[in-house]
Amino acid sequence: MRVLVTGAYGFIGAHIVATLVAAGHEVVCAVRGARVDSRFPGVTAVACDMARDLRSEDWLPRLDRIDAVVNAAGILRENGASTFVAIHEQAPLALFLACQQRGIRRVIQVSALGDPADGEFVASKHRGDAALAALDLDWLVLRPSLVYSARGSYGGTSLLRALSALPGAVPLPQGGGQHVQPVAAEDVGAAVAAALERPACTRQIIELVGPEVMSLRDYLAAWRRWLGFGRLRVWSVPLGWARLVAALGDRFGDGPLCRTMMRMLERGNTGAADASTRLRDELGVAPRPLLRALGEAPSQVQDRWHARLYFGLPMLRLLMALLWIASGVVGWTATTDEVSVLTIDGPLSGHAALVLARLTGGTDLLLGVLCLLRWRLRRVLAAMLVMLAGYTLGIGLLWPAQWLAPFGGLAKNLPLLAALALLLVTEERR
Repeated sequence: MRVLVTGAYGFIGAHIVATLVAAGHEVVCAVRGARVDSRFPGVTAVACDMARDLRSEDWLPRLDRIDAVVNAAGILRENGASTFVAIHEQAPLALFLACQQRGIRRVIQVSALGDPADGEFVASKHRGDAALAALDLDWLVLRPSLVYSARGSYGGTSLLRALSALPGAVPLPQGGGQHVQPVAAEDVGAAVAAALERPACTRQIIELVGPEVMSLRDYLAAWRRWLGFGRLRVWSVPLGWARLVAALGDRFGDGPLCRTMMRMLERGNTGAADASTRLRDELGVAPRPLLRALGEAPSQVQDRWHARLYFGLPMLRLLMALLWIASGVVGWTATTDEVSVLTIDGPLSGHAALVLARLTGGTDLLLGVLCLLRWRLRRVLAAMLVMLAGYTLGIGLLWPAQWLAPFGGLAKNLPLLAALALLLVTEERR
């Protein structure tokens, strides 16, 4: 089959693409900018923008010679034009209507397991499911629970893996007694591939869950053992505190820590009692237990690095932003006499040095604020790296004595350059 996959480069979408390619299907990835991902050599890509392609006419040209469509696009947080309504409802409906116009019968929707009362993430997904169900198509809706992979992570799975790797006691709401029913991303891909091969399985909603219901505490303990960090020690956090942290994550963060995820966890992210049996009967797929999936892919040192750096890198970015802001404030408040002390035996006059301090201080302040706000962070970090290298090189050549100044002087810039380079190369989210 020639299959169009939206959200193809996301965590779940990439596993679906890999499974379909391995099964011999020709995959067309509908992604922003038509970028061909080097992870999938030979795969075709077409341009789309789920935030703006809201009419069926936008999708019709992308459906040439397509036999089936898999919609795996989704967002956990809204950002500008990328709203839940656009990404989960309007754009998918436009795509589904285009399929109907083109006579493409088989449409598979990768949705989300949960209760619409948990938040707009789930509610909008389910409204998209209902819109698809109203069309004359051979549709199938798959609703995965907590999706994980031993070969990588993203979003909430990265957060949980990082929690399991925390030194000391791990803070969990009410001791981590909430229930989850995790399913491997590879098994989600297998379910989509099986759905394409079973056209008779149609016009129904199937919950994609693992074979076992476990507590959040046991889930994290399994990951901690897999990472090689020993026994999990839990610090039971009152539910009110956990809700407050989730609310702060909603307000100030941009990751998976939010009230929607907290409500889903409180309610329990599990399927119906017969979900595993139904999945096996309808699609012939039997997801693996967590311990088996982890045992088939032993952890490596890179897994431990990623888990431990998950919280460390944001802290490093915050400290860098505050340092640049402080440097900017110092540059703007420095007096001529203070600057003149630094220009002894240098080529600049006190006045010229003060002007330079004001200019560089203003730039530092701007970059520090932008870094704090995560605005186009890769470009901001690159600018900070270039400026710091320029400071170090320029001052080191014009005022060599600064290398020997008390408390390290310019020498302190060297580890800062390394820290900025680390932030820059680890900023990629996928």
